[in-house]
Amino acid sequence: MPNKFDFIAIEGVIGAGKTTLANLLAERSGARLVLEQFEENPFLPKFYEDRKRYAFQTQLAFLASRFKQQQKMTNPDLFDQFVISDYIFEKDRIFARLNLDDDELALYDNIFGIMTGISAKPDLVIYLQSTVDRLLNNIEIRGRDYEKHITPDYLQELSDAYNQFFYHYNKAPLIIINATEIDFVGNADHLAYIEEQIFYQPIRSNTHIHIIPDT
Repeated sequence: MPNKFDFIAIEGVIGAGKTTLANLLAERSGARLVLEQFEENPFLPKFYEDRKRYAFQTQLAFLASRFKQQQKMTNPDLFDQFVISDYIFEKDRIFARLNLDDDELALYDNIFGIMTGISAKPDLVIYLQSTVDRLLNNIEIRGRDYEKHITPDYLQELSDAYNQFFYHYNKAPLIIINATEIDFVGNADHLAYIEEQIFYQPIRSNTHIHIIPDT
């Protein structure tokens, strides 16, 4: 398939399917896959049990891990091929604003401000938008023990924050996919429709495209 991009990033709230879609698109396009290494964060299970107590440690661990990946991605020897990732670096601050108190957020922002200027910049961002009920269902199906503590209220907070973030997002062309209405895993036509929009249709800067196929 033709390719207009060097770096595509896929985003969405926990359980939206961003890693699944990243894997599918990378496999079908021959892209190098860069996935968020959330399982390496030792504070994540504790965070879901006690958000207030472990938020700062969890956030800094994610920030360090994501930045380390970003440094590799901006290496000219590694970034000479098409890359698909299941996150953008800027999303880190969405979680920080939700979970950190004022003093912690001020310290975090000092570090984040330095790192974000060095991070890899996607040519296209795909945002998977979904309902809380669908997110909860997907989380239950994948069955990670520590995610059983995720509450509907927290997912709603995240969804609202993500929607607000991407409503104002203008750093790259943006495709918004209604992940509640589309089944890119079980319906080959839906996946093909997404590929059509990404690789074959013109995408202008600051254009939001809601994909809801007829099939």
